[in-house]
Amino acid sequence: CPGSPAAPLAFTMLQLTRVYEGNSMFRGNASLNGQLSHVLEGNNVTQVIPLESPDAWARRQEEVIAYLGTFRQLVKLFNKERRTDFTHHLCCHLGCRLYPNGTAQSFYEVTLNRTAFLSFHVPSATWERRWPGELPVAAFAQEQLMKYPITTQDLQYFLNTTCVSLLQAQSARTGPVSGRSRTPLVLGLVLGSLGLLGMALGIFLCTGGSC
Repeated sequence: CPGSPAAPLAFTMLQLTRVYEGNSMFRGNASLNGQLSHVLEGNNVTQVIPLESPDAWARRQEEVIAYLGTFRQLVKLFNKERRTDFTHHLCCHLGCRLYPNGTAQSFYEVTLNRTAFLSFHVPSATWERRWPGELPVAAFAQEQLMKYPITTQDLQYFLNTTCVSLLQAQSARTGPVSGRSRTPLVLGLVLGSLGLLGMALGIFLCTGGSC
């Protein structure tokens, strides 16, 4: 629910991925200042609040659906190389907050099987391991995520600039969210999804404790 006037504005995204026997299932959502803005269910991503024009939104949908298809194919490939007979649950929680004094805070947190796994340190654009104790999967996933600009500099830009600018624009407006905004909000869903690529590599190639 929207908070008090003194509370920070927030844009948050949650993506849940369930992987089992070479199959992947996706669900998630995004919210802007307490209002549900996007929903991800299976291969379908919908815009609940008209934050983008129909043409722009159609392009964003294609990007997300294409990524999800690629992710599914990678999981099937990894499962053939090293089969796993148990279920993995990945959760990505990311977004930003804008405080009344003008300061902002961005975050990206990942859990694996409901345990803290990795987090993204936004100021330095680096991934940090959160798993308690040593785990080759976490080390391998961290290494993979650090290799690509889309999961480092691009993600940092989205969280620090795109996300915060959206909240600054929302703070300057009065009344409900309008359809005039053209900020590519779903870019965050795409970047959050792409961040799972490195983790998929770690989980499926390093299962069993060795890479």
